[in-house]
Amino acid sequence: MPVHIHPTADEALHHLARYFCELAGQAIAARGRFVVALSGGSSPRKLYELLASTAFRDSVSWGQVYFFFGDERHVPHTDAESNYLMAKTALLAPLGILPEQVFAVDTSLPPAAAAQAYTRSLEQFFSGDGTQFDLVLLGLGDDAHTASLFPHTPVLQETQAGAREVFLADKQVYRITLTAPLLNQARAVVFLVYGAGKSTAVERVLNGAHDPARFPAQLIAPVGELHWFLDEAAASLLPDA
Repeated sequence: MPVHIHPTADEALHHLARYFCELAGQAIAARGRFVVALSGGSSPRKLYELLASTAFRDSVSWGQVYFFFGDERHVPHTDAESNYLMAKTALLAPLGILPEQVFAVDTSLPPAAAAQAYTRSLEQFFSGDGTQFDLVLLGLGDDAHTASLFPHTPVLQETQAGAREVFLADKQVYRITLTAPLLNQARAVVFLVYGAGKSTAVERVLNGAHDPARFPAQLIAPVGELHWFLDEAAASLLPDA
C-alpha cells in the first residue's frame, strides 16, 4: 500500500491530480470511460479546483468521465453543506460536465429511500458489469471516519455493496454513504489527507490496532490499488515519516 508523503499540501494535491489524470487515460483507453466516486469536504475542493485549472483541464477527456459521490449530506442540492454543490462549483461546472455524466443522490427523498434509489442508479449504470469504480476519492475525518462511515454506526457492519442511510445522533442529521463492500470493489482508492489536525487519525488508521468500529477507515481494503497522499504535517506521527 503506497503512502506518498509530500512536504506540503500543494505538492500532495499536484501529485494526486497527476495520478487522477493518468488513471483516467488508462481507463478510457481500456474501457471507453472513467468512473469516479467523489469525496466531499474541504480537502477535495482544492483537488477539484486544481483539476479544473489550466494546469490539468486539458489532460483528461472529460466527456468520457462519469461522476458519483462516495457520500452525501441529506440536504437540498442548493444547501452550502451539499457535497454535490461543492463538486459542481469547484469541478463540474468549470469543466462544462454534462448533467448525464453526473449521478447525484436524490436528497429530496427520505433518507432510506434516497439510499435505495442511489443503489438502483449504480446498478443500472454498471448494468451487470459489476459495480466497480475506476477511482474512489476519500478523505479522513479527525475521528477516523471516511465517506459517511462513522465510528460505532450500524453501517460499519453492512455486508452488501450499495448505498445506505446513516443517522448521526450527535448532530441529529442523516447522511447517505456508499458501503465499505462497494468501495472495496474499486480498481483504485485514494485517501487525500493533509494538515496536522489529521495526524492522529492517520497514525491510528495506518498503524493502530485493527478496530474499525473506532477507526472506520480501516475497513477500506480494495481489490485494486490503495494509495494515501499526505503532506508532512498529516504524516508527522508515522514512524517512517
